[in-house]
Amino acid sequence: MNQLPSFARPSDMNDEDFAPSQIDFDKLLAAARRQWRVVALCVILGLVGGGAYLITAVPRYTASTSILIDRSNGQIVQQLSTINGSIDDEASILSQVELFKSEAIGLAAVDKLKLQDNAQFMAEGQSLLAPVRTAIQDLLQTIGMSNASTDALMDPQEKARRSALGILLDKLEVTRAGRSYVLEASFTSTSPALSASVISAVAEAYLNDKLDAKYEATRRAGSWLQDRIEELRQQSLTSDMAVQRFRAENGLVQAGGKLVSDQQLAELNSALIVARADTARAQARYDRIQQIIASGQSDALVTDALDSSVINALREKYLDASKREADISKRLGKDHIQAIRLRQEMDEYQRLMFDELGRIAESYQSELEVARSRERNITEGVSNATSVSVTANETQVQLRELERASETYKNLYQTFLTRYQEAIQGQSFPVTEARVISKAVPPSQPSSPKKVLVLALSFLLGGALGTGIGAFREFRDRFFRTGDQIRDVLGLEFLGAIPLVKSISVAKTDLPSRKDIDFRRSITRQIVDHPLSSFAESLRAARIAIDVRIPKKGKVVGIVSTLPSEGKSTVSVNLAQLLAQAGKTILIDADLRNPGATRATAQHAQAGLLEVLLDGRPYQELLLHDDKTGLDFLPAVVLRRVTHSADLLSSAKMGELLASLAQEYDYILLDLPPIGPVVDARAAARRIDGFLVVVEWGKTARKVVRDTILADPLVAEKCLGALLNKVDTDRMKFYRDYGSSEYYQGRYSSYYVDDSK
Repeated sequence: MNQLPSFARPSDMNDEDFAPSQIDFDKLLAAARRQWRVVALCVILGLVGGGAYLITAVPRYTASTSILIDRSNGQIVQQLSTINGSIDDEASILSQVELFKSEAIGLAAVDKLKLQDNAQFMAEGQSLLAPVRTAIQDLLQTIGMSNASTDALMDPQEKARRSALGILLDKLEVTRAGRSYVLEASFTSTSPALSASVISAVAEAYLNDKLDAKYEATRRAGSWLQDRIEELRQQSLTSDMAVQRFRAENGLVQAGGKLVSDQQLAELNSALIVARADTARAQARYDRIQQIIASGQSDALVTDALDSSVINALREKYLDASKREADISKRLGKDHIQAIRLRQEMDEYQRLMFDELGRIAESYQSELEVARSRERNITEGVSNATSVSVTANETQVQLRELERASETYKNLYQTFLTRYQEAIQGQSFPVTEARVISKAVPPSQPSSPKKVLVLALSFLLGGALGTGIGAFREFRDRFFRTGDQIRDVLGLEFLGAIPLVKSISVAKTDLPSRKDIDFRRSITRQIVDHPLSSFAESLRAARIAIDVRIPKKGKVVGIVSTLPSEGKSTVSVNLAQLLAQAGKTILIDADLRNPGATRATAQHAQAGLLEVLLDGRPYQELLLHDDKTGLDFLPAVVLRRVTHSADLLSSAKMGELLASLAQEYDYILLDLPPIGPVVDARAAARRIDGFLVVVEWGKTARKVVRDTILADPLVAEKCLGALLNKVDTDRMKFYRDYGSSEYYQGRYSSYYVDDSK
């Protein structure tokens, strides 16, 4: 028999476990086609609701104005604030927004227009819940659960004024235009003229408030500055006097903007530099002449030697003697007496020159001593002047501190004096920093409701609601729709889809014979009246499955369904007529609790299967016959409730009956009870060669069918296939997948003829 591998799945698996994980766009499009009516209905309802709102809504008009916060007009308070730090523009602009919506501005506008006496304006604050809220408050006060509010103790005029203020602030909108210094204010009401007048009054009140606030600020600043200036003037005078007294007490005398001690120290430093240079020069001359004298170099000279007439005369004589000695030595020889005498003269001349150089060296030494002495004196003077300057500098630290304090007070005094003059001018010519750049005018078009926006939102909300409902319906669609679902969920062969056929009563003029089958409904004769229909073709596929899977004579086939009213009896009657045209066939109504086949075709029967099993009557006496198809039918006449129907179907008598019929008939069809609520079919399963499962399209849940068949392995093993019954062919096309038999339904539907020929 057929093996069902799908039944190896755990019984607790849900339908979602068999769904593919990837997104199937074909199925999404199919779902959209199936649910488009729901979406369209919700869209229509949304548009109707939006239209009703537009018809009943009271139009409201918004008047607006724009005010520029002109930062070029300097504020006295801001100028004073810059002493301590800069102003945060962002915070200041946001503060102006809050100021615009303040009670002070609102009350000024209310008082100017007397809005508390304007009935149209006061009606803006009324709502449908206001009377209810008032009644509840009165009731609570009456029973003592609430104390009288301060509003009850307020003056009626003031209370009305406050109510008008609340309405104004509630309808007033103030925003900053981007990152600019422009404030955009708007007011909304049911009257265009009222909206324009209110927002204009609020803007004017805002400008007046800023003007008054600036005047008051400059007045207070001037008073404060006057007191502060007097205090700074006294502090400046005191600090100047302290500086002068400190100079006098510490002898810090200045000349030309510098201390005298500092000037002396500078002059001594300059003289010391010159003295040290002179000493170095004298030392160098003395050292040079001493070197010449020590080395005996007669040709080495110093500056003073060149200027000495004695040395110059001795040198001339020395040179003359040297010349003559050389001449005599050349002519007469070096040992000549005249040459020796000349050499002695030359030595004497040289000795005299060195003696003269010694006297020059003594004068150099004297000059060196003088230079050293002068240097020492100047060095001592610098040291003394330095000590005086150091002491003066230490004292000047305190002097400079006093001078800085004095200068600070002078600057503050001058600054505050300038601010005071500006404040006095500001009191005389107050200029506000805000101005209206866009005046409010009565709007020509209502700001709300926005028809296009409302209709668009209604369309979107309706579409979203319809999509949600459609998605929920798709999610809750747990029924069999296609043959692929039969194969994937049940693991059975899909035999065909039996379309939903309208059944009508067949009018008969004469009573049926006692032995004839009485087809009272057209649906029970569909296979005969429409042999080329898709209905008949699906049953032919079931016949082929029976012949292929049960290759023997006397095939015992059970027709079952999971739940009642799935059309099992109708399928049994029509399949029996189809099989009767191919071989001898008998149909047995084995549903002893609800014999649907008997009610449909044999209401006139007086006895049937129960009498055969219980009373032992021969079945041949109780058979009904159809002359047109040759079908025999053994009905089930149930006059009272049978409590042991399962035992009867599984009894030996039933086995003997089926064995006897198998000798005479080619096909034995049993219209069995549903296998879900009762056990009759499962009890008779061992006596049946195969089962055909009838599943109602779009009505029977996949889980209940799978779990019911899985409950009995013997039934599952003998299942020949499944038929989808009562298929809505118009809706079936919305569930087709690419490549499935349903996808090509339109291409081979021409082979079906649903009208009898």
